Amino acid sequence: MAESANDNRSLLERALTIVTEVKAGEGVTAILLTVNVFLLLTAYYVIKPVREGLILAMEHGAEKKSYVSAAIAITLLFAVPAYSKVKDNVAKNKLVVGLTLFFASHLVLFWVLSHTHLRNELGLVFFTWVGVFNMMVVAQFWGFANDLYTDDQGKRLFAIVGIGASLGSAVGAYITKFLKNTIQLGVFELLLVAAGLLALSAFLSQTVHVREVRIKEENAKLKEKKEAEAAAKKAAEEKAAAHPQNGFSLVLRNRYLLLLALFSFVFTIVDTNGEYILSTLAEEASKAAAIEQHIAPADMNHFSEGFIASFYGSFYLWVNIIGLTIQTFLVSRIVKLGGLKVAFFIYPVIALGSSINNVVTPGLLGVNRLDAYRPTKTAENATDYSLNNTVRNMLWLPTTSEMKYKAKQAVDTFFVRMGDVTSAAMVFLFANRLAWPAYRFSIINIGLVVIWIFIAIGIVRDNARLTKEHQGKKDAEAKEEADRASKEKPDDAPAAT
Repeated sequence: MAESANDNRSLLERALTIVTEVKAGEGVTAILLTVNVFLLLTAYYVIKPVREGLILAMEHGAEKKSYVSAAIAITLLFAVPAYSKVKDNVAKNKLVVGLTLFFASHLVLFWVLSHTHLRNELGLVFFTWVGVFNMMVVAQFWGFANDLYTDDQGKRLFAIVGIGASLGSAVGAYITKFLKNTIQLGVFELLLVAAGLLALSAFLSQTVHVREVRIKEENAKLKEKKEAEAAAKKAAEEKAAAHPQNGFSLVLRNRYLLLLALFSFVFTIVDTNGEYILSTLAEEASKAAAIEQHIAPADMNHFSEGFIASFYGSFYLWVNIIGLTIQTFLVSRIVKLGGLKVAFFIYPVIALGSSINNVVTPGLLGVNRLDAYRPTKTAENATDYSLNNTVRNMLWLPTTSEMKYKAKQAVDTFFVRMGDVTSAAMVFLFANRLAWPAYRFSIINIGLVVIWIFIAIGIVRDNARLTKEHQGKKDAEAKEEADRASKEKPDDAPAAT
């Protein structure tokens, strides 16, 4: 039977098997989603180096970068419930397209404001906006993808979709460097490029929605099943309408969702602490380079902005090239062979190794701390953007549609940003007040990764239970449908005498 199914696959679907198993009829939608997330991440990485350059060129930029996460979290505290209310009253495709275009319009507004006297005041506001934009749009995309696919499809096809994210990150970093250095496009003009990419992403989201609706409508064999699903969905929607819940209440009332929120919170603290360490080391390196090159004090900020933007452009490029390689050739195979019980623990082990390296290696080998930390931080980020990102989104496959939109927005935005806020509080206490050197934050990270691993154990166990329950419901529905078809089948005619 498998061979028969394979015979029906298109050339595209056969080609995609280099990444993961693809069945007949799945190829086009998977590619459209891949291109969609490619555009989203390209837009983000066109913006990201600009954001880093603007804030880190400021005095005490690394600390301000940590503190502004509080403003992002406060914004999300209001944005997530508002998103949940809109979700209750707007069709899914209109929600996805509308929010994407909403953020695209903001980029145009920032470009307009850059031509006014407010230009010099936009740095912190822009950093806050990027934090909200990245969280909400990416979380929404993965909620949309989760809603399109079944558990089985998601576990197979997210490996392909994730390639778009990894490739978009690499291309975005390259485009930014190319447009800035070769074309000499202005900093704020890059925002118009990103706005155009977001508009294309919105168009693709609508295209996927229309395509999937058409396919479902044309599939007559699943008509009865669709009617049953529609009735169940209507009943669930009526129940939800009678007792509406926003993303926060869903998380707090469900053990599995709460574990996902705690995981996002802890892993974000580890990640943000690592970013603070890297930012501080890059800042110190730019100052050392300025002194070595005898840069005048009046030109120090301009030199630092260029030095740091160049460093991060190169750093992100390598992160994304390695991440793309992992995403293309390893992710689906790791998930298929080891399952979540293996795939979900690779990233924390690498993060643990990176933290230990930052504490131990410079003292043992006497090397520059930035040179020692950069390789392991590159590996850490590359694994995060590929394997960890894909697995994190697979964890939502056995949840309800309401959870995939509302609760996912809360977990992937607010709880992530609260991790940033906690990291900022650590920076204020340990770096600002106690004058800790940046590398000591790796000691904190070692303890946090241990907590992270215990949370991950609980998540994997609950995910297995939910997946089993979900599969049991599907099997029961299939049995009911088979029984009904058997009863409707006419009796055999009596034999001739």
